[in-house]
Amino acid sequence: MERDGSGSRDADFSELVFSRWPKLVRLAYGFTGDVGLAEDLAQTALANAYAYWSRLRRADDPDRYLIRILINTHRSSFRKRRLAESLSGMWSGEHASALTADPTSAVDDRGAIITALAGLPPRQREVVVLRYWLDLTEAQVASLLDCSVGTVKSQASRALAKLRLSPELQEWGSR
Repeated sequence: MERDGSGSRDADFSELVFSRWPKLVRLAYGFTGDVGLAEDLAQTALANAYAYWSRLRRADDPDRYLIRILINTHRSSFRKRRLAESLSGMWSGEHASALTADPTSAVDDRGAIITALAGLPPRQREVVVLRYWLDLTEAQVASLLDCSVGTVKSQASRALAKLRLSPELQEWGSR
């Protein structure tokens, strides 16, 4: 088990944090559209993961376990605040280093994507981010969101229909 008590546990957890932090922040950014909120969400998820470290270490897929913790943390914070999310359409380039490896980096106007995602209900946004941003299968998304594959398909379909009508993304169709 633990070689030398909590020191080994802390070292192992620190390694996990440093290796997974960028991915968790990118995923949280997809959910929130705000770098500061994304960092807070990722930090809270990692704090929760530390509390369940023994389970996380034994998990077959620790990344899936972490993503699930992040989703639950996001939903929990959403329920607690009950505030409408206000995501800005202008994304500040000052935080670009935290997100340089995300799949949208090839797109010139990242702000348009985030603004369009902000127009989606939280569940649809989660489906879109997990399915298309993380490139997970429908079955993987259903498992993470604890719903059926049919629900993932219908939520994705509705979300994509809304995104097609999004004024922020209209000009991309003419390119």
